[in-house]
Amino acid sequence: MRSPLLRKSLVTAAAVAASALTLVPAHAAEYSSALKIRGVQYDAPGRDSNSCSSGNTDQEYLTVKNYSSRTTINLKGYVVKDATGNRFTFTANHYLQPGDYVKLRGGHGTDSDTHNVVYRDNCNFLWNNDKDTIYLYKPSGSRADVHAYTKSSSDPDGNGYINFHG
Repeated sequence: MRSPLLRKSLVTAAAVAASALTLVPAHAAEYSSALKIRGVQYDAPGRDSNSCSSGNTDQEYLTVKNYSSRTTINLKGYVVKDATGNRFTFTANHYLQPGDYVKLRGGHGTDSDTHNVVYRDNCNFLWNNDKDTIYLYKPSGSRADVHAYTKSSSDPDGNGYINFHG
């Protein structure tokens, strides 16, 4: 039989441990990059068609955001890959000011920092409609972020995702 003092100590220790867990910021396990995947529109509205002239691949996009409060990030050399090895490399200079974002869209179009858009210049769909994992790599090759989604999850960017950074 445990003494009341020991029981009180165990309850207090459990309460301290539980409160410590709630004090740990949610981003504690994140990669050390200010550039993160914000969300993904993986199921383009309408019937999927990767026709370059009449398709809807430009409605499929990945949002990448600069979460830094003071550093501008050049996307040149960053790589986006999915779980099966599909990849896109930012080959041109695209500068994201602190708090700014860019939508990496399928299809063809004119890249624009002003309109926050970069086109993959490829009419094939990249993201699976049911689930996928997306990896963002720095030009150095180190991982900047990981973003996994499932169709049944909730997504503040509009289309269902689970975001993990560890």
